[in-house]
Amino acid sequence: MATVALQNVSKRFPDGTVAVDRLTLDIQDGEFVVLLGPSGCGKSTVLRMVAGLEEPTTGEVLLNGEIANDLPPRDRKVAMIFQDYGLYPHMSVQENIGFPLRIAGLDKDARAEQVADVAAALGIGEVLPRRPAHLSGGQRQRVAMGRAVVRRPELFLLDEPLSNLDSGLRAHLRAEITSLVRQLGVTTIYVTHDQSEALTMADRVAILRRGVLQDVGTPTEVYRRPRTLYVAAFLGNPRMSLMEASVYVHLDRYVALHIGDQTLRLPWQDMRARVVAHYHGERIVVGVRAEALAPVTSDTTGGDVIHGQVLYVEHHGHESLAFVDVGADGVSLDEKGGDAPSVGGGRLSRVVQVLRRGRDRPEENDPGQAQTATMLLEPRARHQRTRAEVAVRLQPYPSLRAGDRLSVAVRMDELHFFDTYGRRIDVGWV
Repeated sequence: MATVALQNVSKRFPDGTVAVDRLTLDIQDGEFVVLLGPSGCGKSTVLRMVAGLEEPTTGEVLLNGEIANDLPPRDRKVAMIFQDYGLYPHMSVQENIGFPLRIAGLDKDARAEQVADVAAALGIGEVLPRRPAHLSGGQRQRVAMGRAVVRRPELFLLDEPLSNLDSGLRAHLRAEITSLVRQLGVTTIYVTHDQSEALTMADRVAILRRGVLQDVGTPTEVYRRPRTLYVAAFLGNPRMSLMEASVYVHLDRYVALHIGDQTLRLPWQDMRARVVAHYHGERIVVGVRAEALAPVTSDTTGGDVIHGQVLYVEHHGHESLAFVDVGADGVSLDEKGGDAPSVGGGRLSRVVQVLRRGRDRPEENDPGQAQTATMLLEPRARHQRTRAEVAVRLQPYPSLRAGDRLSVAVRMDELHFFDTYGRRIDVGWV
């Protein structure tokens, strides 16, 4: 099959737009890698550079260990499936699927046999005589897949192939694509902005923001140990709750995390406490996911319990989500990165002072870290206060209402810590 390596690849368009910024990524033979990020983050541009439809401004694209920057698309042995299917409207399904074989010079009988086999495998054998205009969205997507599969390529490139479908069909085809790719063993790069697709389909996920690689790893790794504050805020449903906290160390006892008027205590036995203790007297960002919280009785106290007022409740059938104001200042990030995050309410000047001291500054040659540093140095206008809304999972349709008081126990081992550059604070983190 194929291996893909992107080495320090950048793409700058004539108008000065930087679509991809110094991207380095290795994809192994037979691996299913998903490029994840919001619209405009450079995902499709990366895919087009691998396919040969765009030329990198700098850097190298390697296919099977050989530089392919100047290799034309037809010689790259790749098959690309587009968001809009890219079918020929004047051709039947059979002709659409068999078109690559016709171009390759395969005789009619052999072509018909291969098309029939692929169509049967994809469940579209009965629509071979039809034209694309007479097909449903799901059928059109299967035809596009069939046209790619029949070529037996070494590399699949899929550019948001399910975004035009309804949610039910999208989930069904997601499973079909994953099964087909695993069966064929073809190296696959899949572009999406849907984190559900990324986390359920991929061997590894690469998360992009403004053309910069933020994190890469297995779905479990990027979800449970996000490398940056951006990745933590981007992944998860509901999103991770991010709160500003002041750090105070009680040596050999615990590290106190002052969140608004409340305090969480990180036990000294927790190895992360030794790292967080380095930020004594400073502010950091604390993140917590809904699954790390559990409602408790209102009279429960301790270093792992916080109290707040319910802002609103969302009902999802199998569960309900309560969003609770715990009196903390929140951290909000713009997904596209066009605006800097807002940290706290009028107290961001303290964060800026910490940054200006220059301790642990990001390396200038690390675009991901440099971008994160810039975003915390540039607050939103007038430093508006952002209220932290902590999401708590509840049983379906609880009696809880907006305005009620709610106490929640926090799994301290499930907290996430980030510095004022947005980098993860963790033991042994590289």
